[in-house]
Amino acid sequence: MPIASPETQLRAALLGLAVADALGVPVEFQSRAARRLDPVVHMREYGTHNQPAGTWSDDASLTFCLVQALADGFTLAKVAEYSRRWYYEQLWTPRGSVFDIGITTREALSRLQADGDLILAGGTDEYSNGNGALMRILPLAFYQVDAPLKERFRLIHDVSAITHGHIRSAVACLLYLEMARYLRAGQSPAAAYAEMCRQAPAQLYELKIPAHEADKFERILSGRLPDISATAVDSGGYVMHTLEAALWCLLRYETYAETVLAAVNLGDDTDTTGAVTGGLAGLCYGEDAIPPEWLAVLARRADIEALAAAATQGAGIS
Repeated sequence: MPIASPETQLRAALLGLAVADALGVPVEFQSRAARRLDPVVHMREYGTHNQPAGTWSDDASLTFCLVQALADGFTLAKVAEYSRRWYYEQLWTPRGSVFDIGITTREALSRLQADGDLILAGGTDEYSNGNGALMRILPLAFYQVDAPLKERFRLIHDVSAITHGHIRSAVACLLYLEMARYLRAGQSPAAAYAEMCRQAPAQLYELKIPAHEADKFERILSGRLPDISATAVDSGGYVMHTLEAALWCLLRYETYAETVLAAVNLGDDTDTTGAVTGGLAGLCYGEDAIPPEWLAVLARRADIEALAAAATQGAGIS
């Protein structure tokens, strides 16, 4: 099967991410037990944030801010500025208002607002390892894809550090983008995961990731992640948990809909787990695999599609 064009792949990834984000918004913060009793099986409305059906959250908004920066001629300052404008000026909001933001992201964007020259505003302490960088990093799978590993990781680290400056967040983003890289090349989820597990140890060594940090990723890189039980998969806001949950869902299910519904029905941080999973699932299965009734109610669908087209005309996108 021929590989789809960059625009087709980016469009599928963005729509896949936004749809899954929107599936999770009405049930965010609700427990897994609640989802077992009342599983999400379609696009709901209102709920936790009292939003209409098809409304995506900060996950998709900040992803689109990154894509906008790519479309406008990438600089790190543009990513930071567009992210700041999302929170303070409602740039790339689904319906004109911000209704959800993580604590670490809010604090970083507040620092950006206070100091216009600041770019790397994210905290670097152990507690700055929420999933707020991972949730928005996917567009970098389309930027400077042939650059050497160290250059790509420096870029990933800097984009992550706008809000989340700890090395663990950057490594999680790297592994996520490596999965996206292999999926873009046409590999199945299982093959992409196996390739990531083969390549990552040497990559982390080349990047001089401290051993105590590299060890945090042992379960993900063991090759056994899809074999663990659902009860061992956490779905809170910690970056490690979100990455594990997204990969676990991608590896356990075989369609876009099954994959993202599994992610949302893990409970807790449903929109972000959904978004991180949905971006890879959209990339893997393509836009045609996303249920049309979900796309029909997606906020600003035409704008998302136009953004994908604009970005793939930009320098460095491939």
